[in-house]
Amino acid sequence: MSGIALLSLAVLCLWSGVLLVFVRPLMARWREPVLRHPVLAIESDDWGAGPVRQAELLERLQALLRSVQDVEGRPAVMTLGVVMEVPDDSRIAADDAHHYHGLPLSAPVFEPVRKALSRGRAAGVFALQLHGQCHYWPASLLAAARRDPAVRAWLTDPGPARTEALPAPLQSRWVDAAVLPSRAHDAGAVRAAVAAEAAIYCDLFETPPAVAVATTFVWNEAVEAAWRAAGVETVITPGRRATCRDAAGEPGCVDRRMLAGEVSPQGLLYLVRDVYYEPALGHRPARLVEGLATRARQGRACLVETHRFNFLDQPETSLDLLEQGLRAALARCPDLRFLAPAELGRAMRQHDPAWIETRFVRRLHAWRARLAEIPRFARVARLAGLGWVMA
Repeated sequence: MSGIALLSLAVLCLWSGVLLVFVRPLMARWREPVLRHPVLAIESDDWGAGPVRQAELLERLQALLRSVQDVEGRPAVMTLGVVMEVPDDSRIAADDAHHYHGLPLSAPVFEPVRKALSRGRAAGVFALQLHGQCHYWPASLLAAARRDPAVRAWLTDPGPARTEALPAPLQSRWVDAAVLPSRAHDAGAVRAAVAAEAAIYCDLFETPPAVAVATTFVWNEAVEAAWRAAGVETVITPGRRATCRDAAGEPGCVDRRMLAGEVSPQGLLYLVRDVYYEPALGHRPARLVEGLATRARQGRACLVETHRFNFLDQPETSLDLLEQGLRAALARCPDLRFLAPAELGRAMRQHDPAWIETRFVRRLHAWRARLAEIPRFARVARLAGLGWVMA
C-alpha cells in the first residue's frame, strides 16, 4: 500500500473516531426538527395575580403587538406565563403568619387584569401558559418567614404582592427551598398541586393548559408526569432540567438536557427558550435580533424570554425597546413568522410540512450550523481536519 493510501486511511480512521465519539449529540441535532421559516415568539412570565396596574400594561402590550405583523399578516405574539394566586396579606397578618391564605386571580380586585388577559387572547396576541397557582410553595414560604423578617414582611405588607421581590430560591415552586440545599416535595403533594392549579386554570380560561413553564426553570419528572395527567402537551425549557436549588441557592442537580422537539417518557414535547431580552437589565434590540438570526440559521424557533418586571419597573423603556426589537427582527428576517409555542409544538408532533423542513440540503445546512454548540466538538474537529463539517 502506498504512502498516500496509508495517509488517507489514517485520516479516515481519525475522522471516523472523532465522529464516533460525538455520535450521540451529532445524531440528536440531526433528529431535531428543522423549521422551514424563521419563527419568533416573545415569552413573558409572572403575569396574573399581583399588582393591579398590570392591566394597563397588558392593554398597552396588546396595542404594540397588534401594530407589528409578519409577512403573512400575523400580529406579534407574546406568551404570558400565568400565576393564579398571591398571598392574602390582610388575612395572613391577622393570623400572625401562622397559616397561609391565598388571594386568587378570580378575586374581584383582579378583574381588570383578567379582562386584559382575555382581550389580548381573543385578539390573538396573547398566548396563555401555565406558570403555577403560586410562584412559590406556600409551606416553604411560611417556614422561611419564621426565620426571615423580610419574607414575613413580604407576606403581610398591604397590596397584592410582587413575587419578583421574593428571594430567588423561594420563587421555585417545585422544590422546598425554605432551607438550602432544597429538598424534593412528596410526589403525591406534587400531583395534587398540579391537578388543583390545572383545574383553576381551566375555570379561569375555559380550556385546559396546553403549555407549562416551571417557575425559575426548576422542576422534576414527578412534575412532568402530573402536567401530562392534567392535559399539558408542551413544556418550555432552557434546554436542561434543574431539579434543585443548591447550597448557594442556584438552580442545580441537572438531570436532563433536551433539544426542541424531543418528547419525554410521559409524552410531553419540549421546546427551548434560550434568548434573554430583559430591557430593564440593559439589553438592547440587537440582542434579540442576533438571537433570531442565529436560530434562523440553525432552523430553530427563537423563543425570547422577557419577564413582567421589565414592564413594571421601566414601562416606557421596556415597551419602546420591545417594539424596536420586533421591528428590527422583521427587517433582519423579512420572511419571519410569529407563532405561539402551542402551535409550534403541534406542528412538530404532526411533522407539518408547512412548518417542518424535509429537504435534505436545507436540513444539512441547519445541522451544520448547530454543531458549534456541542461542547469540545468544534475544537476537536478542527484539530482532526474536520473543520469543513462546520457551517
